[in-house]
Amino acid sequence: MEFLRDEQFKVLANPGVVSVQLLSPHNSESHRVTITRVTVEPGARQPPHSHQTSEQIWIAVSGVGTLLLAEEKRHPFVAGEVVRFADEDQHGFENSSSEPFVYLSVTSPPINFSYAYKDGK
Repeated sequence: MEFLRDEQFKVLANPGVVSVQLLSPHNSESHRVTITRVTVEPGARQPPHSHQTSEQIWIAVSGVGTLLLAEEKRHPFVAGEVVRFADEDQHGFENSSSEPFVYLSVTSPPINFSYAYKDGK
């Protein structure tokens, strides 16, 4: 059993985006999943990207925003909704609202997301 507390969570950040690694290669021996809480501030954006060998599920906790998808498609994403991205599905996010947007991300198999962030705490 692993029991994790706040001081064990790795915090990764880019301007306007804070990614708290709740369960990840930073603090867990799990070889099956990474769980992340992401806060996207108003006006901030996560550029479209994909993961070659991992699927990802996003659970919108609070706020409203826009998914940035392949072929420059966009789709609204609001609190209470869930979206799944298969391996190699292009996805990103933009918060054009006046409130922070928070979502949980479940990634399988796990990814160490440090490469995608400028600041790690």
